[in-house]
Amino acid sequence: VQLQASGGGLVQSGDSLILSCAASGIGTLKRMGWYRQPPGKQREWVASISDGGGTTHTADSVKGRLTIPRLSRKNTIYLEMNNLRPEDTAIYYCNLFDYQDYWGQGTLVTVSS
Repeated sequence: VQLQASGGGLVQSGDSLILSCAASGIGTLKRMGWYRQPPGKQREWVASISDGGGTTHTADSVKGRLTIPRLSRKNTIYLEMNNLRPEDTAIYYCNLFDYQDYWGQGTLVTVSS
């Protein structure tokens, strides 16, 4: 299983950004999600989508601003990020669970004030 995340970059406070993560080496959509690790802090869960693609969950801390669209393409998920804040600055990691956790390489999002 390989996960390829992309879409990170430098943006200003209030901007929007969309991250994508393509999974290869799997036959069907598995439970996938996004985590992030702010500078100097531990990795934290952001959002996830069920293996059927019909259910999403989002951390309370980002609800209303960051979301996984339900209509993600097969084996590809996205993270829509709106009204970004400096505290959203982090390395964002894509995660897939199929009897074990798989991680992508991470994509850096930097939000300037």
